[in-house]
Amino acid sequence: MNKYEIMFIVRPDMEEAEIKNTAEEAKKVLTEKNATIVEEKAMGQRELAYEINKFSTGYYYLFVVEADSAAVKEFDRVARINESLLRHLVVKVED
Repeated sequence: MNKYEIMFIVRPDMEEAEIKNTAEEAKKVLTEKNATIVEEKAMGQRELAYEINKFSTGYYYLFVVEADSAAVKEFDRVARINESLLRHLVVKVED
């Protein structure tokens, strides 16, 4: 298994419970594919460098996971479909 850092930004116009639920759904996608969440950090609402879909802020989340490529590919697929996520980034961490 490889180690990955996954960061994603959730839309700011949602209720707090919906935002947390979106992060939980993202975690569920990974754990269903046998990924291990090593670290999970809710970084809160932050200013974006540029507007995305007319939003200037977003809620940032960072997951550090140990997973195989199938789990990461599934997360990427679901993140592209999910309209609650403004952006996501998956980076493989070299040990």
